[in-house]
Amino acid sequence: MEGVLAEALLSQSRDPRALLGALCRGEASAERLETLRFLLQRLEDEEARGGGGGGALPEAAREVAAGYLVPLLRSLRGRPAGSPDPGLPLRHRRRVLRAAGAALRSCARLARGPQLATALAEEALRDLLAGRRAPGAEAAVEVLAAVGPCLRPRDDGPLLERVAGAAVALALGGGGDGDEAGPAEDTAALVAGRLLPVLAQCGGTALRAVWGGLVAPGTPPGPGRVEAKLLVLSALAEKLLPEPGGDRAPGTREPGPDARRCWRFWRTVQAGLGHADALTRKRARYLLQRAVEVSVELGADCTCGPREGNGPSLFWWSEKKKDELLKFWENYILIMETLEGNQIHVIKPVLPKLNNLFEYAVSEENGCWLFHPSWHMCIYKRMFESENKILTKEGIIHFLELYETKILPFSPEFSEFIIGPLMDALSESSLYSRSSDQPIGSCSPLGLKLQKFLVAYISLLPEEIKSSFLLKFIRKMTSRHWCAVPILFLSKALANVPRYKALAIDGLLALRDVIHCTMITHQILLRGAAQCYLLQTAMNLLDVEKVSLSDVSTFLMSLRQEESLGRGTSLWTELCDWLHVNESYFKPSPLCSSIGLQKTSLNAYVKNLVQEYVKSSAWETGENCFMPDWFEAKLVSLMVLLAVDVERMKTQYSGKQRTENVLRIFLDPLLDVLMKFGTNAYMPLLKTDRCLQLLLKLLHTCRLKGSCAQDDEVFTVLQNFVMSTTESISEFILRRLIMNELNSVSDLDRCHLYLMVLTELINLHLKVGWKRGNPIWRVISLLKNASIQHLQAMDSGQEPTLGSQIQRVVSMAALAMVCEAIDQKPELQLDSLHAGPMESFLSSLQLNQTLQKPHAEEQGSYAHPSECSSVLEDSSSSQGWGKIVAQYIHDQWVCLSFLLKKYHTLIPTTGSEILEPFLPAVQMPVRTLQSALEALTVLSSDQVLPVFHCMKVLVPKLLTSSESLCIESFDMAWKIISSLSNTQLIFWPNLKAFVQFVFDNKVLSIAAKIKGQAYFKIKEIMYKIIEMSAIKTGVFNTLISYCCQSWIVSTSNVSQGSLSSAKNYSELILEACTFGTVFRRDQRLIQDVQTFIENLGHDCAANTVMENTKREDHYVRICAIKFLCLLDGSNMSHKLFMEDLAIKLLDKDELVSKSKRRYYVNSLQHRVKNRVWQTLLVLFPRLDQNFLNGIIDRIFQAGFINNQASIKYFIEWIIILILHKFPQFLPKFWDCFSYGEENLKTSICTFLAVLSHLDIITQNIPEKKLILKQALIVVLQWCFNHNFSVRLYALVALKKLWTMCKELRVEEFDALTPVIESSLHQVESMHGAGNAKKNWQHIQEHFFFATFHPLKDYCLETIFYILPRLSGLIEDEWITIDKFTRFTDVPLDAGFQWCLSQTQLGKLKPGDWSQQDTGMNLVEADNQAEWTDVQKKIIPWNNRVPELDLELLLQDRAARLGKSISRLIVVASLIDKPTNLGGLCRTCEVFGASVLVVGSLQCISDRQFQYLSVSAEQWLPLVEVKPPQLIDYLQQKKTEGYTIIGVEQTAKSLDLTQYCFPEKSLLLLGNEREGIPANLIQQLDVCVEIPQQGIIRSLNVHVSGALLIWEYTRQQLLSHRDTKP
Repeated sequence: MEGVLAEALLSQSRDPRALLGALCRGEASAERLETLRFLLQRLEDEEARGGGGGGALPEAAREVAAGYLVPLLRSLRGRPAGSPDPGLPLRHRRRVLRAAGAALRSCARLARGPQLATALAEEALRDLLAGRRAPGAEAAVEVLAAVGPCLRPRDDGPLLERVAGAAVALALGGGGDGDEAGPAEDTAALVAGRLLPVLAQCGGTALRAVWGGLVAPGTPPGPGRVEAKLLVLSALAEKLLPEPGGDRAPGTREPGPDARRCWRFWRTVQAGLGHADALTRKRARYLLQRAVEVSVELGADCTCGPREGNGPSLFWWSEKKKDELLKFWENYILIMETLEGNQIHVIKPVLPKLNNLFEYAVSEENGCWLFHPSWHMCIYKRMFESENKILTKEGIIHFLELYETKILPFSPEFSEFIIGPLMDALSESSLYSRSSDQPIGSCSPLGLKLQKFLVAYISLLPEEIKSSFLLKFIRKMTSRHWCAVPILFLSKALANVPRYKALAIDGLLALRDVIHCTMITHQILLRGAAQCYLLQTAMNLLDVEKVSLSDVSTFLMSLRQEESLGRGTSLWTELCDWLHVNESYFKPSPLCSSIGLQKTSLNAYVKNLVQEYVKSSAWETGENCFMPDWFEAKLVSLMVLLAVDVERMKTQYSGKQRTENVLRIFLDPLLDVLMKFGTNAYMPLLKTDRCLQLLLKLLHTCRLKGSCAQDDEVFTVLQNFVMSTTESISEFILRRLIMNELNSVSDLDRCHLYLMVLTELINLHLKVGWKRGNPIWRVISLLKNASIQHLQAMDSGQEPTLGSQIQRVVSMAALAMVCEAIDQKPELQLDSLHAGPMESFLSSLQLNQTLQKPHAEEQGSYAHPSECSSVLEDSSSSQGWGKIVAQYIHDQWVCLSFLLKKYHTLIPTTGSEILEPFLPAVQMPVRTLQSALEALTVLSSDQVLPVFHCMKVLVPKLLTSSESLCIESFDMAWKIISSLSNTQLIFWPNLKAFVQFVFDNKVLSIAAKIKGQAYFKIKEIMYKIIEMSAIKTGVFNTLISYCCQSWIVSTSNVSQGSLSSAKNYSELILEACTFGTVFRRDQRLIQDVQTFIENLGHDCAANTVMENTKREDHYVRICAIKFLCLLDGSNMSHKLFMEDLAIKLLDKDELVSKSKRRYYVNSLQHRVKNRVWQTLLVLFPRLDQNFLNGIIDRIFQAGFINNQASIKYFIEWIIILILHKFPQFLPKFWDCFSYGEENLKTSICTFLAVLSHLDIITQNIPEKKLILKQALIVVLQWCFNHNFSVRLYALVALKKLWTMCKELRVEEFDALTPVIESSLHQVESMHGAGNAKKNWQHIQEHFFFATFHPLKDYCLETIFYILPRLSGLIEDEWITIDKFTRFTDVPLDAGFQWCLSQTQLGKLKPGDWSQQDTGMNLVEADNQAEWTDVQKKIIPWNNRVPELDLELLLQDRAARLGKSISRLIVVASLIDKPTNLGGLCRTCEVFGASVLVVGSLQCISDRQFQYLSVSAEQWLPLVEVKPPQLIDYLQQKKTEGYTIIGVEQTAKSLDLTQYCFPEKSLLLLGNEREGIPANLIQQLDVCVEIPQQGIIRSLNVHVSGALLIWEYTRQQLLSHRDTKP
C-alpha cells in the first residue's frame, strides 16, 4: 500500500524537489509525514538501484531535513514527553514523531555524506544530556534512533560512545526508585525499545559502550533499577549473546560481548525472576531461555566468572554434559513459567520436578553443588511471595522438607535465604492452620516441619557457622512485629535445637529482645508459651563461659513470672538443673570481681547480691525521695529462690534444716535490717523501701505453682523468718502510717507498699493460726483507731495543706485495708455485731467527698528539695490530683462495702427514711444508692468494683420501692462494662461484679414477681451480654455460670427445690444451650493453637502458671447442660421448668427452619438446630407421657423438614427413644407414612431409619406380631419407590424387620416370604461395581444402622462428641467428655450416664454414606484422573521480540491500516457455539476492540467459526481464558483499571441507553442458555441490559454483544470528536 502511494505521487511529477516541497507545506499531520516518509523511502530505493534524481536529490533531502523536519522536531521538544499536546493528542503525537524520525533517516542517507547525520546526532545528544527528564527527550531519542544507522562506526566512534552512554544512563535511570516517574519512565522505555537496539546494530564501539554501562559496578540495584536493566537487556538480547556460527569467518567483524560470562548479568536475571512485576519476571525468563538456547546452538564450553569461594559458577555450560544441563534448565524454566499461573492445581504436579532440580544440582561423586543454589532460591522466593496463600504454604513446606529426604551441601546462599525470604514468609499467621484431617489441639503441620528442618539444618552446618547463623536467626525475630502464632512456633523450633555452645552475651540480649516482642500480643497463653520456649533456647544454646550470672539474672527478669517462669513448674526445675550443671563455668560477674572472687559460684553470687541490695548508698538519705523501682527486688528474690532450689537439688535428702541454713545465709542481711525497723528511727527511707519490696517479692515468688504447693519447705522456712520480724515491721509501718510521716505525693506509693506488706503479714499469721495476743492484732487495732481519729480531726474546716490532705488519703487507704482484711478473714472481727466507733464513723462518711487541692506554694513547702519538679507539677495538675481524689473515693466505697455486708439485715426494704438512724449509710439505702450512681460518674473503670459490691447489697432491698433508681443503676453500670475492652485486665473482675449484682438471685426473683420495668431491663441486658459474646469471647460464660450456680444453691436451700426464678428466665438457659458463634479463620487459628498449648499440660509451664479461664464458647453450653442434668423430674418446679424449656427449644427450631438465610452444612442455622436437638435429647428422660403427648406431633413434623444429616440422626434417635418408652405413640408414628408422596419426598427416609431400629422400639412389648406386620406393610410399599435413596432406606429397614421375623419365627408372614426374599436377594446380588451396589454396601455399614444402639449409646459423649463427629459436623461442634469433667463450676450428677459404655461407636470413623439430603458427589471420580503431563503456560520463545517492540509493532500495523485500537476487551469465554464466536470476532475487529477473550483457541479452526469471522481472527488479538480461570482474569483486569461490565438482566442492571462506558471497559458476555453464573456476577462492577419492546425475553448473545460494542464505539467517537479543537 505504501509503494502504491509513492508510485502515484511520482507519476504526477518526476521532480523530487517539487514533490518534497509540496509535502512540506501545510499542517504537520501524521498522514502528511507518513506520506513524506513513503516518498523518501521510494526515492532512496530508486537511488540504490541507480535510477536516482542526480545531484538535485541530495540537496532536496538536506532542505527537507533542515527546513522542515528539524524545526518540526524542535517544536515538539518544547512539550513534556508524557503530556498531551492541546493541539495534538498523545497517540497522534507519537505517530508524528515516529514518521518524522523515519523520514529524517531517509534524508540522512540521501544526503550522500556523513555531515547531516553527524550534525543531527550531535544536536539530539545535547538535548538528551541537557535535560534527561526535561521536555523534548522523546523527540531527541527519535532523532538519534533515526540517524544512528547513518553514523560511521570508525569515524564517529566517540560520538557513538557518548550516545550509548547517555542512552544507557537514561534507560536505567527512568525506571529507578526516585521520586519522579511518569514521563521519565516512558522515555526510558522508548530508549530501551528504540534507541539501544539501533545503537547495537552500529557495531563494536557502541555495543561495548552499552554493555559497559549495563554491567558497571555501583550501588546495589533496587527493584526499579532491576526492572529497567532487564528491559534493556531483553531488548539487546540478540546482540549481547553470541550468534551461532558467528565465529566461522574470522576478521569479518569484531566479536561482541558474551553476557553468559558475566556474573552481574546473571544476578540481574535472578533478581528479575523474583521481582514483583510480572513483565519483569517474563523478561528475566526470556533472557535465561535465550542464553540456554545459544549455549546449545554454539556447542562450546562456557563459564561465568568469578566463582564465589569453592562453589559453582552462576552459569556454566559443558558440551559433555549437554543433556543433563539442558534437562535441568528446561525443568527450571517450566517451573518458573507454571508459577506465574498462581493456581495450585496446576502447580502441584510440577513440584516433583523441583526435587529433580536438586538431584541434578548436587554431584553424586563428591556431594558438591554443580549448579549455584541461588537458582533454587529464586523458585522458592517466587512461591513465598505469591498472592495465593495456598501456594505460599506449599512452597514453605516443600522447602522445609528438603532435609528430610536429602543431605545438601552447605551454601551461604541457603543460610541467607533462610534468614531473609523464608522468615519473612513464616511471619504469616494463616500458614500455621492445622490440616482438615487433624483433630482439634494438634500441632500445626508447618510448625512441626519448621522444628524438624531447623534441627536438621543446624546439625549439618559447619561448626564455625552455627553461632553466627543462630544469632542472625534470633535477631531476625526481633526485626519486625510478629503475631503471636508465628513467634510461638519459631520459638518452639529454636527450643528443640540440640544443646550447643553457640550464643554469647549478644545472643542473650537478642533473645531478650525477642521476649519483648512477644509482649505485644494479647493472647496471654501463647505469649507465656513463647517465653517458656525462649528460655529453653537460652539454656540449650548459651555458652556459659561467655556470660556471667549477672547477665543471666538480667535476662531472666525479661520473663514474666505470672506467665511462664513460676516456681514449681517444670521450667523452673529445668532452669535449676541447668544452673546446677553449669554453676562453676560462668564468667565472673562484675559484682564478684569487685570483691576479688575469680570464680563465681551461684551461692556466692546470690549472697553478694543480697548484701549489695540491702546496703544503702550515700545519696539515699532524703526523707521525701521517691520509692525505688521494683526491678531490683524482683531480680534478687528470683535469684535467691533459684539458688535455694539449686542447693536442695544438690542435697536432695538433707531435709528442712539444710534448706533453713542456706536460706538464712542468703537472707541474713535482710533479716537484720528488718529486725531493726522498729528501733532504728534514723534508718534511710530508701533502705526500708527496698527491704520491704524484697520481702514482698520473696513471698510472692516463693509460692509454688501446681499440685505440690502444700508441701513446700522453702516457703515454710521463709514464712517462719518473716514472722520473726513481724513485730518490728508492723511497728515501723504503724509509725509511718499514723505519725504524719507521709506528707508528699511520692509517699502515696510508699503507703501502698506498707499496706501490701501488712496484708501479707496478716495472711501469714492467719495461715499458722490466729491468736489474740499476736502483735499484728494490736497493730491493726491501733491503725484502725488512729485512722479514724485522723479523718475526724481533718474535718475541722481548716485550710487544707498538702501534708494534711496526703495524710487523709493515707488514713482512708489504711482503713480500707483493715475493712478488706476483716471482710475476707472473719477471724479478724475486732468487735461484735454491735456497731462500734469504726462502723459509726464509716456510716456517717460524706460519700464521694472530694479533697480540696492545696495551693501550689503550700505543696512546695512540704516537698523535699530533692523531689523532682515534674512530679510536683503532675500532682498539682487537675489530672494528677484527680487520681488522688479518685483513690480516696474508691477507699471510701471499700469501707462502705464492708459495712453494708456486715449489717445488711438492718437495711430497710421500704422507701421511708429512719428519723434518727445510728448507721445512716446502712439505714438510708436510697441516699446511699444515689451516691453510688454519682461515684460511677467520678471513678475510673478500674476503681468501680467496691461500688458494684455495694450495689449488690442495696439493689435487692430497693427494687420493690425504688425500681426506677435500680434501673438507673443497671444502665449506668452496663455503660461502664460495655465501654471496656475484653483485653483489659480490669474487664473480667468488673464484668463478674456487674453480673453478681444485676443477676443476683434475689434481684431476679423480685423483678420476676413484680413484672415491672426492671424485669424487662434485666432481660434486655441479658441479650446485650449474649450479643457482646460474639466479639468478646467468654462474656456469656460469666453470666451463665453465675446464674446456674446461684440457682443450684437456691434449689438446695429450699425444701421443695423451687426454680421459680429460673423459670422466669428460661430464655437464658435456652440461649446458653444453643450458643456458639461461627468464628473467622484467624480466630479459629488462635483457638486451635491455644488448645494445642493446653494439651501439652505440665510440659509447658504456661499451663501451670496460668489458670484456665474456661472462656471458650463450649463452656456456655456445658454449664447449661450440666445444670439441666441436675434437675429432678419428680420435682414439680423442676418439671415445669424443663417442659417450658422444651417448648421454647421446639419454637426455636421452627423459627430457624423458616429463616430465609442460607441453610447449608455447618452454617449457623445448621449448628443452632443441631444444638436444639442435642438439648432435647438431654431433657428426654425427664419428660413424661402427658407432656410428650402435647409435643409429639411437632417432633414428627420436624422429621419432614429438609434437615442436615446430623439433625436427622438426632430426630430419629429421639423418636426411637419416645416409641421405646411410650409405645402408645406408635399409631401416630404409622400415620407419618400416610401423607401424600409429594409431601414426603425423600424425608420419608427419616421414618424408615426409625423403623430399622424396631427391635429397640418393641423391646418392652410382649406381643410384637401386629407391630411387625404393620411395619412390613409400610416398608414394602416404599421398596418400589422411584427415588433411589428411599428404596435404599426401605430395603435396609426391610432387611432388619425380616431378620426380626425370622428370629421370632412368625408363621403368619409366610405369604410375604417370596416377595421379601426376592427383593432382598435382588439387591444383595446386584452385578457389577456400579454406584448402586456400592451405595447398598455403604448404607449397611453406616454407623446408624450397623453399630449405633439408641439405648446403650445414650450418654453425653455420644450426643455432644461421637455423633457430631460421625455425621460430618465441623470440629467446632465436637465437645469432648473431658471438657464436661473439667468444668467444675457446676457439679456432676452422679446418677447421669456420662460416658460411652458398651458399644464400639466411639472407635468408628465417618463413613462414606451420608444422609440423602446432603447429596452425593458421583462425578467426583471423573476429576481425579492422574495426568502424566502438566500444564505449560509459556511465552513464545521463538518470537524474540521484546514486549515494547510487540506493542509498537501492533501500533505500527494499526497505523498503516488507518485503524484505531480502542481500550475495549470483550470476554466470550462462556460462549460455546462457534457461530456466535465467529460473528463476535468479526464484530470486534470491525469496531476496533483491543482483544477478544475466548474459552479455547481451538475454536478458530472450526469451519463454522471461519465462515462467519471471514478472517477477522488474523487481524484481532485473541486470548484464551478458560471459564474456571475467569475470576482470576477479571480480578487482574480490575487491578489494571478496567471496569467489568456484564451483559445480563439482573435486579440492579442499568439501561443501555442511560449507561456511559468508561474508556477502559471489559465486556463479559454470558452463556447462550444460562447467561452469566452467579459467582461471576459478584465480580461485576455493573450489569447493563438492552431495553426490549417485544414478548421474547432475550436476544442472541452475538447480537447482544454487537449492540453493546457499537454503543461503546459510538460513545468513544463522540468523546474524541468533542475533544478536538
